[in-house]
Amino acid sequence: MSSFLTIKQCKEYKELHKKCKNKHFADRIKSILWLNDGDKYEEIARRLMLDEVTIRRYHKQYQDGGIDALIKDDYKGSEPYLSQYQQNELIAYLEENICLSSKEVCCYVEKQYGMKYSVKGMTNLLHRLGFVYKKPKHLPSKANREAQEASLKRYEELKATKEAKDRIYFIDGCHPMHNSQLSYGWFKKGKEKFIKANTGRKRVNINGAYNAEEKKVIVREDESINSQSTIALIKQIKEQQCEGIIYLVADNATYYRSRIVKEFLNENQRVKMLFLPPYSPNLNLIERLWKFLKKKVIYNEYYEKFAVFKEKIMETLKNTERYQHELESSMTEKFQLFPP
Repeated sequence: MSSFLTIKQCKEYKELHKKCKNKHFADRIKSILWLNDGDKYEEIARRLMLDEVTIRRYHKQYQDGGIDALIKDDYKGSEPYLSQYQQNELIAYLEENICLSSKEVCCYVEKQYGMKYSVKGMTNLLHRLGFVYKKPKHLPSKANREAQEASLKRYEELKATKEAKDRIYFIDGCHPMHNSQLSYGWFKKGKEKFIKANTGRKRVNINGAYNAEEKKVIVREDESINSQSTIALIKQIKEQQCEGIIYLVADNATYYRSRIVKEFLNENQRVKMLFLPPYSPNLNLIERLWKFLKKKVIYNEYYEKFAVFKEKIMETLKNTERYQHELESSMTEKFQLFPP
């Protein structure tokens, strides 16, 4: 077959092939370029692992309508069984009710509208309607949105008015238990994945502080989290920050409000305690560090010995600079307010 493309067309089609993300369209463009080079139908079919009839059809499409006809996508998919009105009703139902599986949605649709869907068909429909399969999140039932908004406002004012040497730390305790915690992961379809479990209930008791300005983490491990361990943490922060006021943002745990801690703060005027509204873990930045710790060290992992478990946790928390890239998106001062 003699050449039928101009030099300009060859250049344009090669550039189009480079940018083409659709494999099928890319094969069609290659077919035309190879035919122009004199290659035979059967040779191109063998190269692309297609049949000769398909390559001839590509050539005919190009001859009739040019490159636009060759890579035009006329596939629109099958029409959904549910009408647009019924789809809107289903969306409203799923936004108000939690269905644990696509099969459960299939049963609801059959009962409500008399239409049968396969599990795969329903899963595809749910994706088209904008739904994804994920866990819901816990919401403290007594959270007060107005109090949270006021707390955030005070925090922004403090950041704007504090002196250059002053620092704000978010403090909290964490108690990882020495036992395997299962979580989502990617596993081979049709195969089970097993994680060993421990029988013990020993915990690692961690008191920690996080400074967003310097991305600084200060942690200590104690036998228990109480007034004495809180004072020890504050002393540790003071040793690392010799100048400026230290603001500690904390929840309303009893040991933060204890008489012993209050007396210590009265004697150490450089340290100020700022309490968050009750039921507001979403406003304590260090909570996200604990969440990262679980993903990095605890979820879907088995540790035979408690000492190894504790060592891995403390090693991770004391070297967070290694994980700055992973922490970058979550440890930001963007706070989600719970709905009223």
